[in-house]
Amino acid sequence: MSPVAPPDTSLESPQAIESPQATTPPTPRRRPLVLRNRAFGAVWAGQVLTQAAGRMFQVGVAWWLVAYAVEDGQGLASGLLMAVSTVPAVALAPVVARVVAGVAHRTVLRTAAALAGTAAAGLAVWGWASGLPLAAAYAAALALATCQAFFDPCLTTSVPELVDDEDIETATGFELSTQSLAGLGGALLGALIVDRAGVAALAAGCAAAYLGAALLIAGVRFRTAAVPAVAGPAPEVAGPAPAVAGPAPEVAGPAPEQRRNLRAILGELPHVRRILICFTAANLFTTAVFVVIPLYTRSVLGDGGGTVALLEASLGIGTLLGSVTGARVPGRPTVTGACCLGLMALAFALPGLLADRLVIAGCLAVAGWCVGVIGVRFVALFQRLVPAADKPGFFAVMQAVLGASFPVASLLFGLAGDHLSARTLCLVQAAGLVPAAVALAVLGSRTAAEAATDRAGGAR
Repeated sequence: MSPVAPPDTSLESPQAIESPQATTPPTPRRRPLVLRNRAFGAVWAGQVLTQAAGRMFQVGVAWWLVAYAVEDGQGLASGLLMAVSTVPAVALAPVVARVVAGVAHRTVLRTAAALAGTAAAGLAVWGWASGLPLAAAYAAALALATCQAFFDPCLTTSVPELVDDEDIETATGFELSTQSLAGLGGALLGALIVDRAGVAALAAGCAAAYLGAALLIAGVRFRTAAVPAVAGPAPEVAGPAPAVAGPAPEVAGPAPEQRRNLRAILGELPHVRRILICFTAANLFTTAVFVVIPLYTRSVLGDGGGTVALLEASLGIGTLLGSVTGARVPGRPTVTGACCLGLMALAFALPGLLADRLVIAGCLAVAGWCVGVIGVRFVALFQRLVPAADKPGFFAVMQAVLGASFPVASLLFGLAGDHLSARTLCLVQAAGLVPAAVALAVLGSRTAAEAATDRAGGAR
């Protein structure tokens, strides 16, 4: 949404000249929230450390598996790691919701960060003492992902306990907007650290970040929540894009029996249901990029961790730019989404046809931009279409459905990577996105036709 234009108070208006308010000095600019609210600043710093460490570990260990640890079956090894790293957020969603609703938020955050730091430290000690077995790396990835699955939703839920009411929206937006930056920083460091210092040093760096976050959070005093009922739905709202976090106070009121399941919600919103089906199918091919990047770097380009960092950075920067500019892209959401999926298909196809480091970096930046635009446009669309009382359940299940495609895609493309070249995998990704783009375009034209029919009927 574009900001609302301020009222005209220029000196050319006689009312502005006569009004005593016209001579009131301008209000001084306030400092950023993280600087004027020390409690929120400390928790935000803990968020940056944990999310950067999680992404650094994921990218670094994936590169370690492909480049150093596994001789045969590199695709399956990296695909399994990605699957293990994403399963807890989906499988434990109900447990996380109950824990965050029933346990003090500072305790959840501090404990999750401390346990993750302990697991990473144990892996570092093991790696320095002797050769690190693959099972230990997978177990550590599962442990870190489980801790992060509790940390992230609890963090968003705890915002009202850290800031004043008028700062809640600013704090939530600031916290969610920095997730991508933290992940980008971690992705940049992961493969580079493995190349230069080994996987044990990677684990030690992650341990330091997690334990530092735990210490920061332990020193923060959280306020007592004013309305206990808010604690329940908030974890469900925390997962999706930034625009989703705002409505939490609005939806805390309805009684549990008023909240319907996803089938009942989508039964009244067939347009939304068709869109979700399109994007669930597309996710099977877009999320596979995290498996393809290390395989392509190793087998096609023959490069090291520096190239992995470049490609991850290109994808991350593109996503950030898409998130910032998505609201300014013209056109209906379905048309924009179809065009973005088509552009992503082209971006994935080019590295399959032309093996060049700068080409794939540019293509990943374009693909990331498309992902960012799609996220902004369609979350905003769902915010308008889904009734306020149904938003917590809808967005929680939507996130789970879309997130469930990540481990499936990781395993499928990991297995395929042991039998097909990485360039062929790029072409498979591109081919898989074409039907989703066509389906979304057809859906957009059908919706426009239905809207025109409705307007004609209303005119009669």
